[in-house]
Amino acid sequence: MERRAFIMVEGHRGSGPLFMQGAERMGLHPITLSADPARFDYLSVVGAEAIRVDTNNLDALIRECSRLHSKYGIAGITGFAGDDESIYATVGKLCRYFDLPGPNPASVDQCRDKFVQRQLLAEAGVPMPAYRLALDAKDVERSAAEIGLPVIIKPAEGSGSLGVRLCRNSDELEEHTTYLLSGKHIWRSSPRILVEEFAQGPHYLAAMMGNEVIGFGVAEYGPPPHFVFRELTFPAQLTDDQRELAADISLRCLRALGLGWGPTNIELRWTRRGPVVIEVNPRLAGAPEPQLIELAYGVHLISEYIKLISGQEWKLRKSRSYTAVARTLMPERDGTLDWIDGDWRAAAVSGVAEVRILVESKRPIVRRGDHGDRLGYVIAAAPTLADTKGILQHAVGLIKWSITPFSTLEK
Repeated sequence: MERRAFIMVEGHRGSGPLFMQGAERMGLHPITLSADPARFDYLSVVGAEAIRVDTNNLDALIRECSRLHSKYGIAGITGFAGDDESIYATVGKLCRYFDLPGPNPASVDQCRDKFVQRQLLAEAGVPMPAYRLALDAKDVERSAAEIGLPVIIKPAEGSGSLGVRLCRNSDELEEHTTYLLSGKHIWRSSPRILVEEFAQGPHYLAAMMGNEVIGFGVAEYGPPPHFVFRELTFPAQLTDDQRELAADISLRCLRALGLGWGPTNIELRWTRRGPVVIEVNPRLAGAPEPQLIELAYGVHLISEYIKLISGQEWKLRKSRSYTAVARTLMPERDGTLDWIDGDWRAAAVSGVAEVRILVESKRPIVRRGDHGDRLGYVIAAAPTLADTKGILQHAVGLIKWSITPFSTLEK
């Protein structure tokens, strides 16, 4: 008898292989539907089934899934956002059409629109930074003046820190507004810009499944004005009172936004007036967060999520108490990546759980200040934070690379 199909709409270079491995372990047949399967190199490496289909066309997806359903039977459907979170709403619609467990597409859509999300959270009394919606450059300037510099400027829709920037003065404000509105930023709908107060303080991440808080991580970012994480740690070192307050606020977010099915990750800043919500994402966070949660707590989040999607019993029982840290490898300049080496040496260090190189030699490196800048990452875990940091420092130091600046090549 054919194994039932586990459908993944689009892919993810970090989490995609983990989902495929998890589905295989559970006796399911993973199938990726993508507008361009060649974008995901892991599909050819593992020999997975991939089908080309217009993933922006719901009717086309329904037709393809109907064909697969008649051939295999569908155990579940999920998807990956990349820079287009509308995929999650599409997944919710597919799940409803085929009567499968899945997210509420209306709830996903109102989270995807960050201005609507802000409005709903404000109505529920959830603490947030001050914010304004701007439709043109004059709106941006006026909103920034009302809130007071510095401010965060970002698209009202999007993910992966695309188009997000800290503007500390009027010159930076004008420069980034021009960038967003001049056609350089890719908009999937009419341009709408969020102008937000810069909430200063440690940046925490709440990892949730259903109505349960799995744990809190803490993220450290590279230098401003961009927001690309350099290091992510689970669990965050919070007091019991801090953890209780952050959990209460996170659960209030779920109620305000009509969430509570499946995974959610919530970003908070702990400011002088307490925690404020930066963003609610109605989806599983991308790698390396699932790996960190497994290493820190013993919860195999992706496997439990696959169980949920396929209608099986799932549980989040913790069986481990470690500190897990991921450190990102970031390029120091733009140019051509001549070579990158040492990952195998880093992977051999005791306590290192994973080393992932995300780029190939001879490719151009152009830093844009978003998640696409990463060269790779290293994950380590140990009983204490100090031990983990020591392991990570040693392992990262073994990885070397060379980038030839573009200006040198042009001479």
